[in-house]
Amino acid sequence: MPQPVRRPSFSATWTFFEGEWREGNVPIMGARTHGAWLGSTIFDGARTFEGVSPDLDLHMQRINRSADAFGLLPLMTPDEWLDLAREGISRFDKDEALYIRPMYWAENGAAGGGVKHDAESTNWCLCIYEAPMPQPGNLAITLSPFRRPGRDMAPVDAKAGCLYPNNARALAEAASRGFGNCLVPDLLGNITELANANIFMAKGGEVFTPAANGTFLSGITRQRVISLLRTAGVQVNEMALTYADFQAADEIFSSGNFSKVMPVTRIDERNLQPGPFYRKARELYWDFAHAA
Repeated sequence: MPQPVRRPSFSATWTFFEGEWREGNVPIMGARTHGAWLGSTIFDGARTFEGVSPDLDLHMQRINRSADAFGLLPLMTPDEWLDLAREGISRFDKDEALYIRPMYWAENGAAGGGVKHDAESTNWCLCIYEAPMPQPGNLAITLSPFRRPGRDMAPVDAKAGCLYPNNARALAEAASRGFGNCLVPDLLGNITELANANIFMAKGGEVFTPAANGTFLSGITRQRVISLLRTAGVQVNEMALTYADFQAADEIFSSGNFSKVMPVTRIDERNLQPGPFYRKARELYWDFAHAA
């Protein structure tokens, strides 16, 4: 006998879909929806925490850039996304930590079905849900055997859902060896990012981060951290970095929308301490977020 499907429980959620706010994990796709079947989905992710929503406008601009890059129709303007997001945020307690996820996807395949999606069938929703902010703790990383694709191999210039299964298997492989995350190289062996966040290291009194070479998204939080550190007088170098560079780093930290700025405390078997550049980056980001 087939076993019943176990439905996961979800935190408090509101989704704007087909003209109205709906509570809970709203069904938005059918079995023949191109986005569900063949992966024609894009999204973005913003954050509200401690009553602030830093760079919310930039995330709502990027979802439309991703739509253009992927070949979907950006049916909402960035200002419309922004107004709708603020409306949705107001449905939660003002101090609740939230994840804000606009999405576009194709309903149909072109010419009656098939691999190529029909841009004219673009649909969209905005999903907002409670998601506690991770706290700095112990994070061990290693080198992933999986690689980031190039622009001629995947839609890496869009925040596309189809890119994330590769990240998931990188995380799963790292977890099988006892690591919480992993550095993912490009096809030339240069490090691009963690499996789910951008990456920084410090060495000799300077900060280094992989140059945005078209194999990964230069995240909004990444760009903000670089700008804040440089304004504070820190030398930040964007350049090609190898795994050996990270193994020899004085400190390593990550940036990303979901967790913001977090320390790495171990690379392979080498222990690290949260360092002064991590602490400065996190402090600068929190000051920026609350002043915005």
